[in-house]
Amino acid sequence: MIKTIDLYLEPNFYNEQVLKNIISQKYNIEAQRIKYIKVVKKSIDARNVKIKLFYRLLVYINEYPEFSDNLAYFPASKVTNKRVIVVGMGPAGIFASLKLLMNGIKPIIIEQGKEIYERKKDIALMYRQNEVNENSNYCYGEGGAGAFSDGKLFTRSNKKGDISLFLRILVQAGANEDILSDAYPHIGSDKLSRILKNIRKWILDSGGEIYFSTKLTDFIIESDTCKGIIANNSEKIFADAVILATGHSSRDVYTLLVSRGLSLEAKGFAMGVRVEHLQNKINLMQYHGSKYLKYLPAAEYKITEQVNGRGVYSFCMCPGGFILPAMTEKNTIVVNGMSNSKRNSQFANSGFVVEIRPEDCIKYGKALDLLEFQVELEKLAYNAVQKGLVAPAQRIVDFISFRLSNNLPKSSYMPGIYSSPMHEWLPSLIKDKLREAFLKIKKRMPDFITEDAIMVGVETRTSSPVRIARNATTLEHVQLKNLYPCGEGAGYAGGITSSAIDGMNVAEVISNKLISK
Repeated sequence: MIKTIDLYLEPNFYNEQVLKNIISQKYNIEAQRIKYIKVVKKSIDARNVKIKLFYRLLVYINEYPEFSDNLAYFPASKVTNKRVIVVGMGPAGIFASLKLLMNGIKPIIIEQGKEIYERKKDIALMYRQNEVNENSNYCYGEGGAGAFSDGKLFTRSNKKGDISLFLRILVQAGANEDILSDAYPHIGSDKLSRILKNIRKWILDSGGEIYFSTKLTDFIIESDTCKGIIANNSEKIFADAVILATGHSSRDVYTLLVSRGLSLEAKGFAMGVRVEHLQNKINLMQYHGSKYLKYLPAAEYKITEQVNGRGVYSFCMCPGGFILPAMTEKNTIVVNGMSNSKRNSQFANSGFVVEIRPEDCIKYGKALDLLEFQVELEKLAYNAVQKGLVAPAQRIVDFISFRLSNNLPKSSYMPGIYSSPMHEWLPSLIKDKLREAFLKIKKRMPDFITEDAIMVGVETRTSSPVRIARNATTLEHVQLKNLYPCGEGAGYAGGITSSAIDGMNVAEVISNKLISK
């Protein structure tokens, strides 16, 4: 017999034996009859002072589960002569490629950056030289921007695809099985490199091809059909279809599409700053000074405010994390956040951003107007300091009071921070909304706006400011057959999970089309 049991427990140390004893006493089941306990879901309820852990369990009574190797999807069956070019090796491109292989179709992946370990070397050199590498950085390379993130896998896109398959593949590649049950699963930057290396090996062993340091420079178009791509300005690669999964930072791809007369549209997104606190302060605030802190993970928060009908909210919160330089062009500053799997840094950081709408920046009525606004803000941040990767920063209390910070507390941002009057140079649309939101938060969450809380600028890459138009049914570009925009860069996803799901959905549509021929 298998029994589903929900338990609300005080934060404490729990393992299978402890849970077995609790279930035995609570439900009057002899402990020796409980053969196995599977955690289906686990979450923390910290809404009240009396914090509870929630467990949903499958309890096997007088029987054992049937363990099957249901994760072993790779190596896949031998690929056919059908070929699909996948441009970009972030979450959308990787999982599109895996889905193609499952269906016996050969993916040919081109990625303008480098494989993960070479990419790490370039990032280390970037810190030493205090200058961004425009071809290999935190955004470009194997794994995309998601490779150096918290590895957050939570999504609200539960109806858009098979999230269970996505998670099980990650577990097969080396992720902790906790991601199958945690309410807010994450992997951690320190584990993502090995997972990416394993997935790359699957793709190659299964018949796929991968080309790093290979940049899309044009499309091969005959009539209204994409026949392939031109890489590095000279190499022609032909295929049955092209998946465009280039991420939200490959701005040259948007420019290429415009030059080819292909439809784009401005898409709302968000920009602002990254806020940083000491993690211990967030723990005490979120867990109500709980005596159980040693049993609880680094606390998270989620904040949403409305300022004159405009959304202002926290984004990509990284407990126990670090702030990173996420720019892709010289003479710009962009920051993002990451956490390792243990989330054990002394700092907590989160984007704190303002909703940006297409009508906010109509210069020429062009699809790239919001993109230009994004670039302008990144240049403003650089010009505020002009010290390479060093980022402008300000205490939140000083920002609210319109004054320069005389000094700054220690920060996790390794290139360094520099005191800057962000209240002066941030665009009014952003700074006014941020200030009003902070004042609202101060009234109901006074421990959030403290002397040691800082804002570091700027956070601009929350999602794409552009959407590449595609047919809702065929998922092809509305003007160009056999070109399939997908993922965050195409404007149809936001984050690792939704991007991966969109990539798999596009690959499935292509597979059905090619296999039926």
